[in-house]
Amino acid sequence: MTSQDDPVAEATDKVLHRRAELAAPVREVFDHFTRPELLCKWLCATAHVDRETGGRYELFWVPDDPENNSTIGCRVTAWAPGELLAFHWRSPAQFKAFANVADPLTHVVVSFAPTERGCRVHLVHSGWRRTPEWEEARQWQARAWSVAFEQLEALWPLTGSTR
Repeated sequence: MTSQDDPVAEATDKVLHRRAELAAPVREVFDHFTRPELLCKWLCATAHVDRETGGRYELFWVPDDPENNSTIGCRVTAWAPGELLAFHWRSPAQFKAFANVADPLTHVVVSFAPTERGCRVHLVHSGWRRTPEWEEARQWQARAWSVAFEQLEALWPLTGSTR
Protein backbone atom coordinates (compact mmCIF):
# COMPACT_ATOMS: atom_id res chain seq x y z
CA MET A 1 0.00 0.00 0.00
CA THR A 2 1.41 3.42 -0.93
CA SER A 3 0.93 6.53 1.16
CA GLN A 4 -1.60 7.67 -1.44
CA ASP A 5 -3.73 4.62 -0.63
CA ASP A 6 -3.29 4.86 3.12
CA PRO A 7 -5.82 7.25 4.75
CA VAL A 8 -3.68 7.53 7.89
CA ALA A 9 -0.59 8.56 5.91
CA GLU A 10 -2.69 10.96 3.86
CA ALA A 11 -4.02 12.58 7.02
CA THR A 12 -0.60 12.96 8.59
CA ASP A 13 1.84 13.56 5.74
CA LYS A 14 1.17 17.32 5.69
CA VAL A 15 2.02 17.79 9.37
CA LEU A 16 5.31 19.51 10.16
CA HIS A 17 7.51 18.04 12.88
CA ARG A 18 10.62 19.55 14.41
CA ARG A 19 12.53 18.01 17.30
CA ALA A 20 15.59 19.01 19.27
CA GLU A 21 17.60 17.69 22.17
CA LEU A 22 18.80 20.64 24.21
CA ALA A 23 21.35 20.77 27.02
CA ALA A 24 19.05 22.81 29.23
CA PRO A 25 16.43 22.11 31.88
CA VAL A 26 12.86 21.63 30.67
CA ARG A 27 11.59 24.70 32.52
CA GLU A 28 14.22 26.90 30.85
CA VAL A 29 13.32 25.63 27.38
CA PHE A 30 9.59 26.05 28.11
CA ASP A 31 10.29 29.64 29.16
CA HIS A 32 12.01 30.26 25.81
CA PHE A 33 8.67 29.48 24.13
CA THR A 34 6.52 31.48 26.55
CA ARG A 35 8.40 34.52 27.87
CA PRO A 36 8.55 37.43 25.42
CA GLU A 37 12.09 38.48 26.36
CA LEU A 38 13.32 34.92 25.73
CA LEU A 39 11.31 34.38 22.52
CA CYS A 40 13.10 37.46 21.18
CA LYS A 41 16.47 35.72 21.65
CA TRP A 42 15.72 33.09 19.01
CA LEU A 43 12.38 33.46 17.22
CA CYS A 44 11.01 36.98 16.76
CA ALA A 45 11.66 40.69 17.23
CA THR A 46 8.96 41.23 19.85
CA ALA A 47 6.17 39.21 21.45
CA HIS A 48 3.02 39.42 23.55
CA VAL A 49 2.32 36.17 25.38
CA ASP A 50 -0.25 35.66 28.11
CA ARG A 51 0.91 32.58 29.95
CA GLU A 52 -2.46 30.82 30.18
CA THR A 53 -4.96 28.95 28.05
CA GLY A 54 -6.90 31.50 26.00
CA GLY A 55 -4.14 34.09 26.33
CA ARG A 56 -2.38 35.87 23.49
CA TYR A 57 0.41 34.20 21.54
CA GLU A 58 1.44 37.07 19.32
CA LEU A 59 4.89 37.16 17.76
CA PHE A 60 6.11 40.01 15.56
CA TRP A 61 8.97 39.88 13.10
CA VAL A 62 8.47 43.50 11.90
CA PRO A 63 7.00 45.33 14.91
CA ASP A 64 6.34 48.52 12.89
CA ASP A 65 3.99 46.50 10.63
CA PRO A 66 2.03 44.33 13.10
CA GLU A 67 -0.62 43.24 10.59
CA ASN A 68 1.97 41.44 8.44
CA ASN A 69 4.55 38.83 9.35
CA SER A 70 3.10 38.26 12.78
CA THR A 71 0.83 35.92 14.68
CA ILE A 72 -1.37 38.82 15.76
CA GLY A 73 -4.68 37.58 17.13
CA CYS A 74 -3.41 34.07 17.86
CA ARG A 75 -4.26 32.43 21.17
CA VAL A 76 -2.83 29.80 23.48
CA THR A 77 -5.02 26.70 23.15
CA ALA A 78 -3.29 24.50 25.75
CA TRP A 79 -1.03 25.34 28.66
CA ALA A 80 0.76 22.85 30.90
CA PRO A 81 3.94 24.53 32.25
CA GLY A 82 7.05 22.51 31.52
CA GLU A 83 5.09 19.89 29.56
CA LEU A 84 2.96 21.27 26.73
CA LEU A 85 2.16 24.48 24.91
CA ALA A 86 -0.27 24.83 22.00
CA PHE A 87 -1.32 27.88 20.00
CA HIS A 88 -2.85 29.02 16.73
CA TRP A 89 -0.51 30.25 14.01
CA ARG A 90 -0.72 32.87 11.26
CA SER A 91 1.36 32.77 8.09
CA PRO A 92 3.57 35.58 6.72
CA ALA A 93 2.32 38.26 4.34
CA GLN A 94 2.80 36.26 1.12
CA PHE A 95 0.30 33.61 2.35
CA LYS A 96 -1.93 35.90 4.39
CA ALA A 97 -4.78 36.12 1.84
CA PHE A 98 -5.74 32.46 2.27
CA ALA A 99 -3.93 31.07 5.31
CA ASN A 100 -4.80 33.79 7.81
CA VAL A 101 -8.50 33.72 7.02
CA ALA A 102 -8.79 29.93 7.17
CA ASP A 103 -11.06 28.50 9.80
CA PRO A 104 -9.45 27.01 11.71
CA LEU A 105 -5.99 28.51 11.47
CA THR A 106 -3.00 26.20 11.46
CA HIS A 107 -2.07 24.98 14.92
CA VAL A 108 1.21 24.38 16.75
CA VAL A 109 1.73 21.97 19.65
CA VAL A 110 5.06 21.90 21.46
CA SER A 111 5.85 19.21 24.00
CA PHE A 112 8.75 19.20 26.44
CA ALA A 113 10.30 16.17 28.14
CA PRO A 114 13.31 15.75 30.41
CA THR A 115 16.25 13.72 29.13
CA GLU A 116 19.59 12.71 30.59
CA ARG A 117 21.19 15.67 28.77
CA GLY A 118 18.45 18.21 29.46
CA CYS A 119 15.28 18.54 27.41
CA ARG A 120 13.67 17.09 24.32
CA VAL A 121 11.36 19.52 22.55
CA HIS A 122 8.98 18.35 19.83
CA LEU A 123 6.99 20.80 17.71
CA VAL A 124 4.04 19.67 15.60
CA HIS A 125 2.47 22.17 13.18
CA SER A 126 -0.78 20.96 11.64
CA GLY A 127 -3.81 22.23 9.76
CA TRP A 128 -2.31 22.52 6.28
CA ARG A 129 -4.81 22.21 3.44
CA ARG A 130 -4.24 20.32 0.20
CA THR A 131 -3.91 22.92 -2.55
CA PRO A 132 -0.72 24.06 -4.30
CA GLU A 133 -0.79 27.43 -2.51
CA TRP A 134 -1.11 25.72 0.87
CA GLU A 135 1.71 23.35 0.00
CA GLU A 136 3.92 26.34 -0.82
CA ALA A 137 3.02 27.88 2.55
CA ARG A 138 3.72 24.59 4.34
CA GLN A 139 7.14 24.24 2.71
CA TRP A 140 7.98 27.84 3.56
CA GLN A 141 6.99 27.23 7.18
CA ALA A 142 9.03 24.01 7.33
CA ARG A 143 12.12 25.98 6.32
CA ALA A 144 11.28 28.73 8.82
CA TRP A 145 10.91 26.24 11.69
CA SER A 146 14.21 24.66 10.69
CA VAL A 147 16.00 28.02 10.91
CA ALA A 148 14.22 28.88 14.15
CA PHE A 149 15.25 25.60 15.79
CA GLU A 150 18.84 26.15 14.68
CA GLN A 151 18.70 29.50 16.48
CA LEU A 152 17.13 27.85 19.56
CA GLU A 153 19.81 25.15 19.59
CA ALA A 154 22.53 27.79 19.37
CA LEU A 155 21.49 29.06 22.81
CA TRP A 156 22.90 25.92 24.45
CA PRO A 157 26.15 24.15 23.60
CA LEU A 158 26.30 20.47 22.68
CA THR A 159 22.85 20.27 21.16
CA GLY A 160 21.54 18.29 18.26
CA SER A 161 18.32 18.15 16.36
CA THR A 162 16.37 15.69 14.33
CA ARG A 163 13.54 16.15 11.96
